Amino acid sequence: MDADDAPTLRALLARRDLQLSLAVDDVDAAALDRAIRWVHSSDLADPTPFLSEGLVLLTTGTQFPDGSSDAADAPDVYRAYVHRLAARGVVGLGFGTEVVRDGIPPALVDACRDERMPLFEVPYRTPFIAVARANAEAIAAEAYARRSWALAAQRAIALAALRPDGLGATVAELAKQLDTWVGMFDAAGEPAREHPVGGLDPETAIALQREVTAVLHRGARAGSSLRIGDTPFTLQTLGRGGHLRGVIAIAAGDLDQEGRVVVTSVIAMAGLALEQQQGLVRARSALRAGLVQSLLAGDPALARRTSRELWGPLPPAPVTVGLTDAASARVDGIAELLELWADERRGALFFGRTDDGLVLVVPAGELSALRDLAARFELRIGLSDPAGYDGFAAAVGQARVARDRGFGAITAFADVSRAGVLSAFTDEARSLARAELAPLYDHDAAQGTHLLETLQVWLDEDCSHEATAQALGVHRHTVRTRLALVERVLGRDLSSFATRAELWAALRALDA
Repeated sequence: MDADDAPTLRALLARRDLQLSLAVDDVDAAALDRAIRWVHSSDLADPTPFLSEGLVLLTTGTQFPDGSSDAADAPDVYRAYVHRLAARGVVGLGFGTEVVRDGIPPALVDACRDERMPLFEVPYRTPFIAVARANAEAIAAEAYARRSWALAAQRAIALAALRPDGLGATVAELAKQLDTWVGMFDAAGEPAREHPVGGLDPETAIALQREVTAVLHRGARAGSSLRIGDTPFTLQTLGRGGHLRGVIAIAAGDLDQEGRVVVTSVIAMAGLALEQQQGLVRARSALRAGLVQSLLAGDPALARRTSRELWGPLPPAPVTVGLTDAASARVDGIAELLELWADERRGALFFGRTDDGLVLVVPAGELSALRDLAARFELRIGLSDPAGYDGFAAAVGQARVARDRGFGAITAFADVSRAGVLSAFTDEARSLARAELAPLYDHDAAQGTHLLETLQVWLDEDCSHEATAQALGVHRHTVRTRLALVERVLGRDLSSFATRAELWAALRALDA
């Protein structure tokens, strides 16, 4: 609709049939362009209890002092009256002349000028009802125009969705219809499409992506509004709660009802398109998982041939193999980001799902993608030593140990292996060790003996009776007597290497 027909005070004053005229000549342009929600008339001294924000008030002035009065407080009456209207959110005041007064009281003009309140004259020949009706017609015309715009916008967006890049065309058409920047982010929080391209400055773009990532990590389907610098944004998630497919961001604040209807239609179409793509995504994920199994089975030829046809060559050997701790609820978003990275870095990244996480393959030493992934999704990733594809299964085993024994976001197997084999004792091993040595604990506690201490020192001293006696400060015959008692209590033969090794490991497990 034409801007001159919008329900504003400027449009109302422009109606020639009403013959309205401003009585204050230095009114701000913004004040004249404020929307008028309704036109009301009242001659009450204080009508504000019956008014709402965004109204134009019409009055004939019967509530004011008689023009013939020279009361000293008359100007204060006008100032108080206009101040109450301004505080209530009234956007304009119309004074009907030649009904009670021949003109507008000068004190009222001065009060409106002081409050920056638009004041206009309504001549006697223009009924108040005509002013109210003119504004009502403008409101109805605007509503009709907005509904017509919404229908036309939905048709244009529906046609855009039929183009080869339906999602990209839909985003572009929505941006055109709303006359603002619109962007779509994928399930990993990465910018997928935007229109116009580069429409945000870099700092705003980075801050917006950070907010989008936070929304996706919460996993709840929702809409939200925020402000970055001077730019308001509306965010709307795509997909179902717990399985979000992305976010649409619009560089606009609160949209009116018709704007929300148009955005809702885009959300529905985009969500449907993304859900339909899931079948393809699942198929690719299953194929990648199959190639990982082929590598684990020692058949890299099949994996090389298939990967080369679909995604490009496998990363060149030697490679570093990583294994994540990604739970199933988060794998989809991680896999989508990895698909983007694999496409951008052809031949430098391969991945596939296994039962206990995602296997990640990169050229040895090129770990930046894995570090970024761990930081973005707060993952733990274990890394193997550099290996060839003929040792892929062993490399995955190393990555699993590094992940499970890790002490940070990224843990290399080489760091874990430095701690030695015994550092990998589990709670189960410690429980077995405690049960194995329990008879010695009990005997020492009941009889006041030192069997456990003697056994530990003897094993640490390479089973030397002489060295053990010196370490304990006792005679070597005492050591022999105690060890013979250890054999009887445990029912084990200490002359057997297997027995000695098992008891030493049990003692190490309890120390760990």
